[in-house]
Amino acid sequence: MNLHVARVLRQPGPDGQEPVVSLLYHLDQLRRRIVYACLAIAVGMLISFAFIKPIFDFVFAPIRSVLPPGSKLIYTQPGEAFSIWVQIAMISGVVLASPYVMYQIWCLIAPALYQRHHKRFAASFIILTSAGFLCGALFNHYVVFRAMVAFFASFNSGTLAFMPRLDDVFGLYTKMLFGMGLVFQMPAIVFFLARMGLVTARFLLKQFKYAFLLIFIIAAIITPTPDPLNQTIFALPMVGLYLIGILIAWIVAPVAQPDSPRDDESGDD
Repeated sequence: MNLHVARVLRQPGPDGQEPVVSLLYHLDQLRRRIVYACLAIAVGMLISFAFIKPIFDFVFAPIRSVLPPGSKLIYTQPGEAFSIWVQIAMISGVVLASPYVMYQIWCLIAPALYQRHHKRFAASFIILTSAGFLCGALFNHYVVFRAMVAFFASFNSGTLAFMPRLDDVFGLYTKMLFGMGLVFQMPAIVFFLARMGLVTARFLLKQFKYAFLLIFIIAAIITPTPDPLNQTIFALPMVGLYLIGILIAWIVAPVAQPDSPRDDESGDD
């Protein structure tokens, strides 16, 4: 079926140009990339299940370290603990398979890039996006989630006992993990936009005050609590990543600029 679709829908373009690809071909490619990514995540889940107990202890180590004396995690449904194990294995599988998943995403993006040197960014895309997601997950685990749980636990007193439910705690952990994983993609996005000449360090620096305001608005929306402390914990990494993005744009921009004078000379000839 795939070969038939490829033969029928990839028709040669005019004057020996790249073949014209129809919408159905793109949908077929999208289906294939999704299937490949899901298979990679499934393999990651199987590997994670072999080490589920140490992974479980690692995930819940931050909250156990800040629980008040006498407090403990509880579960109220018979299958709740096992469900958490399955969810942890799934998230761990996503993390393990993230380089291959990013490669599949790149395979979808690459055909839309018209300039050939843009298509050479595959390795950079996979490395930067995977590293960004991993750094965001670690930052959430060791800093953001720990600080937020410590804030919640501070209300424990003689009349209030902090005994968080397992499913609620892990749900909060998951949301923050993926949120921070997406936030830490900012340097990778700036890198590719700068290499393509769409943004410059001067432009990003000039828009910093607007970006600063937008970052705190986004932090206020995605923070699960309305207090300014947790909002600031979310916002500060984004401000830092924006500044890192300015540095990245300044570093990579000179690489793309020397090509333009040659193009002008060839045009004059």
